[in-house]
Amino acid sequence: MNVKYLLGTALLIPCAPILYLQGQRVKRSLPEFQEAQKPQGIAQPSTSEKPEKPPFRLLCLGESTIAGVGVDTHEEGFSGSMAQLIADQQKRVVEWRVHAKSGSTAAGLTHKIVPTIDASEADLLIIGIGANNAFRFHKPSKWRKDMIDLTESLRKKFPHTPIAFLNMPPIKAFPAFPGLMQFFVGNLVELFGQELEELIKPYNSVYYNSAALAPDEWPQKWGLEADPNTFFSDGIHPSALTYQLWAKDFYDFLNSNTPIFQS
Repeated sequence: MNVKYLLGTALLIPCAPILYLQGQRVKRSLPEFQEAQKPQGIAQPSTSEKPEKPPFRLLCLGESTIAGVGVDTHEEGFSGSMAQLIADQQKRVVEWRVHAKSGSTAAGLTHKIVPTIDASEADLLIIGIGANNAFRFHKPSKWRKDMIDLTESLRKKFPHTPIAFLNMPPIKAFPAFPGLMQFFVGNLVELFGQELEELIKPYNSVYYNSAALAPDEWPQKWGLEADPNTFFSDGIHPSALTYQLWAKDFYDFLNSNTPIFQS
């Protein structure tokens, strides 16, 4: 892992001025990021039958994607979509809440977001993080340390709650990024994913979907007639359609690979 990072750094140094200019150009071209409204809600199962189990409590934490950038309300975003899927598939009422902030890093979640969570119990924690660490070119060793700190802080606050980390963001597919940025930032976030896959192994009930998100393959996978560019609201953040598909994909991962929904 360190060898890959060092090789990437050696390639990055002569390209740094170009990457800086490209980053500034991308930043100027994007609209101002607006986080989604209504960060909590209750999802009802689409059935006339009265749910037999108590409400399922879902907490979602993370950076701008979990903050719902790209849609107006969280009901259209990942958290609301995931909550509705759980409600429909498990025939349970889902009480869901979002704790997220655009620009957050792993350390930011640990020190600024986790302490603000007033809930003491939950049935599932979903965390989406990684893009901002990559944008800042954090070393994989720092990422690993910060993610261990985050996992430990969550486990301390929620000793028995399953923790599920979302896929790494598909930076190589961001339409707003020039090829050079896709290459360097995309490769770094892939290293982060490999680190995350290893560091969670000692923990019980901590999961990570390591499958790469590939929007260019989604039209065929989901039977859609869609231009891959429509999967992004601003060239970086997901559209409402993408949030829905991502939630479905992650639900299928959890349902097939974890015992979370078997109780």
